[in-house]
Amino acid sequence: MNTVRETVRALRAEAVATDERRLLVLHGDKADCYKEARSAIESVDFSGAIATVSDCDVVGDRIDFDRTERLLGTTYDCLLVDCHDTCRPNAIGRVTGAVDGGGLLVLLCPHFSAWKTTHGRFDETLAPPPFSVAEVGSRFKRRLIDTLRAHRGVAIVDIDTGVRTKRGLTDPPTRRPAAPLVPPERHAFPEAVYEACRSGDQLDAVYACERLIDDETAVVLEADRGRGKSSAAGLAAAALAARGSKVVVTAPSYRNAAELFERAAEVLRTLDALTDDGRDGQTQPFLRTPTGEIRFRTPVEAAEDSPDVLFVDEAAALPVRQLEALSAAVPSVCFATTVRGYEGAGRGFAVRFRDELETSRAVVDCVLAEPIRYAAADPIEVWVFHALLLDSTPPANQLVEGSIPEDASYERLAQDSLAADENLLREAFGLLVNAHYRTQPDDLARLLDAPDVAIRALLVDGHPVSVALLAREGGLDDDTRRRAYEGGRIRGNLIPDLLTSQLRDPEAGIPIGIRVVRIATHHAVRAAGFGSRLLDGIEAEFSEIGSTDADPYDAQDRFGPIDYLGVSYGATPKLCSFWTANGYRTVHLSATRNDTSGEHSAVMLRPISEGGRDLTDRHAAWFHRRILDVLAGVLSDVDPDVVRAALASVEVDTDPGLTDFEWRLVASSAGGPGRYDTAPGPFRRLALCALVDGILDDPDAERLLVVKALQNRSWEETAAARGFVSTRPCMRAIGDAFRPIVDRYGTEVARTEADRYRSD
Repeated sequence: MNTVRETVRALRAEAVATDERRLLVLHGDKADCYKEARSAIESVDFSGAIATVSDCDVVGDRIDFDRTERLLGTTYDCLLVDCHDTCRPNAIGRVTGAVDGGGLLVLLCPHFSAWKTTHGRFDETLAPPPFSVAEVGSRFKRRLIDTLRAHRGVAIVDIDTGVRTKRGLTDPPTRRPAAPLVPPERHAFPEAVYEACRSGDQLDAVYACERLIDDETAVVLEADRGRGKSSAAGLAAAALAARGSKVVVTAPSYRNAAELFERAAEVLRTLDALTDDGRDGQTQPFLRTPTGEIRFRTPVEAAEDSPDVLFVDEAAALPVRQLEALSAAVPSVCFATTVRGYEGAGRGFAVRFRDELETSRAVVDCVLAEPIRYAAADPIEVWVFHALLLDSTPPANQLVEGSIPEDASYERLAQDSLAADENLLREAFGLLVNAHYRTQPDDLARLLDAPDVAIRALLVDGHPVSVALLAREGGLDDDTRRRAYEGGRIRGNLIPDLLTSQLRDPEAGIPIGIRVVRIATHHAVRAAGFGSRLLDGIEAEFSEIGSTDADPYDAQDRFGPIDYLGVSYGATPKLCSFWTANGYRTVHLSATRNDTSGEHSAVMLRPISEGGRDLTDRHAAWFHRRILDVLAGVLSDVDPDVVRAALASVEVDTDPGLTDFEWRLVASSAGGPGRYDTAPGPFRRLALCALVDGILDDPDAERLLVVKALQNRSWEETAAARGFVSTRPCMRAIGDAFRPIVDRYGTEVARTEADRYRSD
């Protein structure tokens, strides 16, 4: 078909002339799309790599959809993505990001008229039990089609008819050559380092890194993907190593830092300062200079390595606990972090760590905006950022500043309404992006099309100030529950799956719950009560609907009768207190840390119906019975304030069940001869009762009880953790902490024993 070949040639020529990318969409019969794409691409001279993301070989190398993360950090002259059998937003984003300036992206898909209602493999992931794929919507695909038709630089050919409905050429004016880069007048790094920069923003970033020569300095490089942030860090690391510094680089994996090392090696060769290149086959890749070095270490190793300067690439991908440890371990540190990338968007670094960083050292900020691999305002970047909402933002501050919860209206944001209202969708999704570590394109499709998802919000003058993403869980049939109980994973049912498989409750999948997947409040009105008001609105809505025994509900208006509300989150003291204050009760603390948050996950429930109350009561009691053993083991390093808040939300009847011997021992520990180490068990059971019932008015005493009695740390560890100069005053403080506990729970035997050692 000459139309396709002519279109490919014209798009390629304009892309090369402008250093931009172009996109060709071929929609229609799969075999014909393959044939025409192969013929057209082979007729054009693509000097760089060509590949296809597909289950079939079309042209160039083939990359499986499940392997598209390998495209990050790579570049291609031409990439095809085949959406006939599956349309995964994450893959579309990654493929687009891998096309170089002057290159061509080709999207193959069913005919637009059929694609809107075609369900593929990705759609199956949006329909967890008990839903079916037939209930998955088509709003995301419609959005893709609409944006492809609307954006510049996109050509569309109907393969079934041979008609080109959009030519895709932008006919841009001649681009002026870029002004030469000029190093700063006064600079500490060699001039060759600045000459290696590829943009003015990159030069500014390298210059900012000169501040790393001084101790107690942090440099933060923030950029969208493809702006040369890692390259700038590599140039700066090379300059520091050439000066004799011991530089350590860390990242989630070496693959994330490979570009940093590549640019560092290039400039060290230019400076004739590279004496050893140890990147091949090394567990700890390194570059060595006559007096310094650059070495890659894992995040855990980097905190123990005592370098002069530390570079943390993709900092937002690391848990906050690791970021804090890294910052505390080195004199100077550079954090490089991606704000918006083709694989997703997020403000993870700012969400979790930025405020903490500014309290401990001077911070130098540098934002890189200018693309490196293609021209600024590249039309394909504009398209993909719009289509996947990678550029979504919350409402402007001035629209919501000064608002109070009483100003807001509680709204059910139907998926059809969101898809039809671009501004509302962008603002609501922008809130979720700003409040979470990482939001991926897949999340947008899930929000728009998944049948188990609902969105609730507080709006002020039509703008969302607080948004909750909800997921329906439970209501599972016998076979599904049996599969979960026997160890099978039940997709999209986090809480029923956990309670069934890990906590061994075969009936946990029967009640229907709504899990609060995410809740986000605008930063301009944070801590003003909007989040609590939104949760109250959700509780009121579903309490009004009634239990699962109620009459059928209008699915277009309401999410349905439920038994409980639930949440699972990375537990911090602040978050635990927030959820406890909003009526949620702890039923689980995970034994391992969450890969994303870096914290142990807490699971909490708020009952709505009698069935939900039964579920919550039995799991709160089960949590209370097992938590002592867990805290003394895998949870022995959890923040004491997390433990305090988690236990304060447990509503159970407490009974320490001590014998007379045990009561006399505990009662005599304050001022008498009783010793904790004689029999720690009764002390531990009493401490648990006190923290669950909240009988102490002394937070420091509660923290001491957590560390020593519940987490079973040694006296030396306890004294150090709680700031005592030695173990002796720590032991006295433990005895004092048990005085009010004995008064509250003690028997006549206990009170008589305690009175022996009281001073008048």
